[in-house]
Amino acid sequence: MRDEIVRAITGDGYVKAVAITGRDLVERARNIHTLLPMATAALGRALLGASMMGDMLKEQAGSLTLQIKGGGPLGTILAVSDCQGNVRGYVQNPHVDLMEKHPGKLDVGAAVGETGTLTVIKDIGLKEPYVGSIGLFSGEIADDLAMYFVESEQIPTACALGVLVGTDQSVTSAGGYLIQLLPGASEEIITKIESGVRKLGPVSAALEGGLDGEGLLRAVMSEFELEILEKHPVEYRCYCSRERVSRALVSMGRAELSSLIEEQGQAELTCQFCDKVYHYSREELEELLDNM
Repeated sequence: MRDEIVRAITGDGYVKAVAITGRDLVERARNIHTLLPMATAALGRALLGASMMGDMLKEQAGSLTLQIKGGGPLGTILAVSDCQGNVRGYVQNPHVDLMEKHPGKLDVGAAVGETGTLTVIKDIGLKEPYVGSIGLFSGEIADDLAMYFVESEQIPTACALGVLVGTDQSVTSAGGYLIQLLPGASEEIITKIESGVRKLGPVSAALEGGLDGEGLLRAVMSEFELEILEKHPVEYRCYCSRERVSRALVSMGRAELSSLIEEQGQAELTCQFCDKVYHYSREELEELLDNM
């Protein structure tokens, strides 16, 4: 099953929906950051949610950042998506020990924590990015994203995210959906969606049972006429480059860069999203300084 995003709308125009399958992108994040299962499940959910939200952006060069600071042992979780749902991210403490609600069920909420905030930053090309923030509802991430849409954007939303980790710690399935009511939706429509959510059950189990993104939407929206608008692949994608890292060094300013050259004689910078290391010799640093 390939990693992809599926967007749909109901025939009556009152409900829009998006689903994602993302086993490979979550597995790549696990390998890059050497995540243990708790961090895999939490960061995976954040990546999946950010990917769907980023894909909703109308600005072609836009990006969306999802930041979760829950106060739990995982620390800060960050996921960044471009406007096509390609996503990257990291978790502050990737090696948190296993925490379970019961055998076989990871307690993501406890690992994330529920005393902090969920913040969404949308950069759509304006002078200042849009920033919305709410207090965490449960730490389970999907519940918190649904609450974010209700509180910050006044859009009634159902959200489910699932990451299933195998006994060898690899990702066996990952995906989710976002279903949103559009203006004019009736109570009957809400009832039908709630019924569909209950019937489908946990996303990870549905994906393990063979459903893809479209299958998830058709299962949850079984009482609606559903029109599939678009399908396209997504991936874990980092945009770091030596040019970008050089610009970051230049942005330190002449005094700080000069001090770095004097004290260390070199620099080694690691990308927080893909762990690629960029080495700079004294000569290269001096050349950056000369060109400022």
